[in-house]
Amino acid sequence: MQARKEVQLILDDGSRFSGYSFGYDKPVAGEVVFNTAMTGYPESLTDPSYSGQMMVLTYPLVGNYGVPSQTFEANGLSTFLESEKIHAEAIIVSDYSENYSHWNAVESLGEWLKKEKIAGITGIDTRALTKLLREKGSMKGKIVFENENEIDFVDPNLINQVARVSCREVITYGTGKKRVVLVDCGVKHNIIRCLLKRDVTVIRVPWDYDFNTIEYDGLFISNGPGDPDMCDITVGHIREAMKKEKPIFGICMGNQLLAKAGGAKTFKLKYGHRSHNQPVRMVGTNKCFITSQNHGYAVDNNTLGDDWEPLFLNMNDGTNEGIRHKRLPFFSAQFHPEAASGPTDTEFLFDTFIDKI
Repeated sequence: MQARKEVQLILDDGSRFSGYSFGYDKPVAGEVVFNTAMTGYPESLTDPSYSGQMMVLTYPLVGNYGVPSQTFEANGLSTFLESEKIHAEAIIVSDYSENYSHWNAVESLGEWLKKEKIAGITGIDTRALTKLLREKGSMKGKIVFENENEIDFVDPNLINQVARVSCREVITYGTGKKRVVLVDCGVKHNIIRCLLKRDVTVIRVPWDYDFNTIEYDGLFISNGPGDPDMCDITVGHIREAMKKEKPIFGICMGNQLLAKAGGAKTFKLKYGHRSHNQPVRMVGTNKCFITSQNHGYAVDNNTLGDDWEPLFLNMNDGTNEGIRHKRLPFFSAQFHPEAASGPTDTEFLFDTFIDKI
């Protein structure tokens, strides 16, 4: 075993945590956030919604089932992952397992991180770090090797992260009878898979593309990273699309952008929702669902207009988890109904969308 390099994680409140590098040896900076899911590190690392963020996993043992192959289907979608590459700036764990065992694994997590030039650190007291983030909120942080001045702090929320991760050109998938325009704000590949399973043609367009020039039957607004206020161009296009009164479905960032297009406001959560076990309730019912989530911003229910109402509420903190229009076929979910990896309780929302078309 090679000698491990010592590293320090420094937060912008002055807190320091010492550990060891098991990924690519480079200083890195971003927003430090925590994820309480017990599994799913390959999917989380390749989720574009983590762009600009340093991901702390609260589950102590990470890496024991390795990493699947980074292969792609004929349509360009990843076979096992959520995008073409790792988007998180770094992964921070308590106990990294070099030895792995899984029928689908082809390499270790550390090998994958080195190949993609992504930092990974272990030996960190993630319980103490998570408690700090819960008390003070998500913070800017940096990982350094030799000295603390190797890199400056970075606030990724001041950068248009959606523009960083969105596709650059129009891409078409499938040959279904119904045509769905998918606005790519950082879409997870399993969202596209879920739509294709329902026999539709998916037209994936960049975040700032004027999709109102395209003929379509339904509009889908994807998940994505960062501050929704950076996407005013997209909001303007959605607002124009509403005039057509065709079905609209949004997920995660899509929930926030649809709400903004309807006149509502969003705000930054103290430490966000990042897990596989967030309970939500469908408003007006006693139906509760366990959901997979990854977001740092939320819709302010108090700013929803008279034509809109909350569709789901978070059972932990009461924040918005989805909206719907009272009269027109527009609705959204703040959580991830495609859930890879995570619970599949809410995949029926894709059926609801297709049925409305």
